[in-house]
Amino acid sequence: MNRQIAIIGSSGGNLYNLGGKDPGKLLDEILMQMESAGLSCAAVQFIAAQASMDNVKDSTPAVLYGWNSSQEMPVILAEGTLAQINVEAEKQDRVIAEQIELGEIDGLIVMSSDPKGSNRHAIEAAAKFRLPVTGTGGTSMAMIQSKGAHVISASGTTGTTNRTRAVTFVTSLSKHWRLPYRPVIGQAQKAQISAGVSSPWKRINIRGIMMASLPGFIGMALILAVSKIPGLSGLSEVFDLMIKALPVILAVIAAKQVSELDEVSIVAGIVAGVLSVEGGMIGGIIGGIGAGIIVHYIFRKCVEWRFPATTVNIVAGGISGLVAGLIVYFLIAPVALSAGEGIRLLIETLVSWSPPIAGLIAGLLIWPAIIGGVYHAAILPIVLLEMETTSNSFLGAVDMVGLVMVSAGITLANIIAPRDKGEAAVAAPGFAINMGFGTFVEAAYPFMFSNKLVFAGAIASAGLGGMLVGLFGVRGTAYVPSFIGPITSNNTVGFLIAMAASMLSSFLITFLANKVSRYRGNTKHSITM
Repeated sequence: MNRQIAIIGSSGGNLYNLGGKDPGKLLDEILMQMESAGLSCAAVQFIAAQASMDNVKDSTPAVLYGWNSSQEMPVILAEGTLAQINVEAEKQDRVIAEQIELGEIDGLIVMSSDPKGSNRHAIEAAAKFRLPVTGTGGTSMAMIQSKGAHVISASGTTGTTNRTRAVTFVTSLSKHWRLPYRPVIGQAQKAQISAGVSSPWKRINIRGIMMASLPGFIGMALILAVSKIPGLSGLSEVFDLMIKALPVILAVIAAKQVSELDEVSIVAGIVAGVLSVEGGMIGGIIGGIGAGIIVHYIFRKCVEWRFPATTVNIVAGGISGLVAGLIVYFLIAPVALSAGEGIRLLIETLVSWSPPIAGLIAGLLIWPAIIGGVYHAAILPIVLLEMETTSNSFLGAVDMVGLVMVSAGITLANIIAPRDKGEAAVAAPGFAINMGFGTFVEAAYPFMFSNKLVFAGAIASAGLGGMLVGLFGVRGTAYVPSFIGPITSNNTVGFLIAMAASMLSSFLITFLANKVSRYRGNTKHSITM
């Protein structure tokens, strides 16, 4: 008998910009990968809002998806405001929890869930029966871990796509149950044509384009780090080449996201990107968006005119990329390049007035920014613009010391001296990811949100780290292993000092807060006795 899986969650905040706004396609990708592994869907509870969850209101229109077992496909169970949908979702949550109780569900796939609200009963039932849970959404997955669920894989959403998420989910479950699984590469050409029916203009999302391109920037930073090793200085030429390639990467991502035509849009994006290199990052994005829009309409027209499939790809991909790229090359590139330089100059000017104060302010604000959903919308794009020319940035260094190292300090304290033994198991994976990959700072959320002193300590420690970044004039990046961060920076010693200071500060504050909490708990217990 096939393993039965429940898919739960929502279109999310960051997820909304990386596939969550198209729930049908998101769910189809997961189901397609599940089928390849011999997994069956037993239930779906997915809340799809018409805006990012970072900016929704109770009145925001939303839809609740469920599972039709007879048709074996996701269906819309309810439509209305988000407040109304949440009520219906809680009912569906109880139904899924009952299915778990009855042994009808063997595992969970979770995306941007609400473990304290619309997914509470299902998560608690999964924890009770030790069902394997895999998913994305930094905040929600940290909460799920804190509830004692058997999480076999967890990550944030930045840099993922529908396909990479689906493959990760199914790979984790397949390995857990030792099932054979080979990822499938996509739907047929006819399905691709159908995917292009909706307006490409609605799929333009600058933030999503830049976040999906992040691995290219990190690769550039790693090349810079390796080039500093004695005997490998020749790699500096590779670094210069990669800087020129960044607009091409952005153009490809933009064209693919806007057109959703996979290989055809990739070709168009490459052609447009090569011609947009002189416009820098902004030129690459504009060229890619233009290619994506043009390829969408040319592709449809070629199909309507019954061109052979090969000719469709050649005409749509080649001509679209050429038209968009030539427009950027002759008209937009100088303006785009000046705009990017202007943004970088503004950041440098603000920092130069008083580097320690600028670092302090950035550090104090970075936790409220990521908690409030501002980080991915504003800070990350600026980090990438800074990295375009030197592979490191002021805000990138603040990110590493203020978020990653502070989260590592908090989780380390909860491994060494937790308030109770269960918290150590929750903290350990987060600490390992923080140190090993430079991401998943949301691992600190359960401890920050449950203790005001830890929360205040996180902000203060981030401020301290940011101030030291400014004091030493550090430029660096996050999203890399902690031991690589200093190597990729312009000031290895200064970055090490800033990272160590913020991590030690958050560790000591959390250690003290846990001791106080345990002391108060013991005192209350003694009085009760």
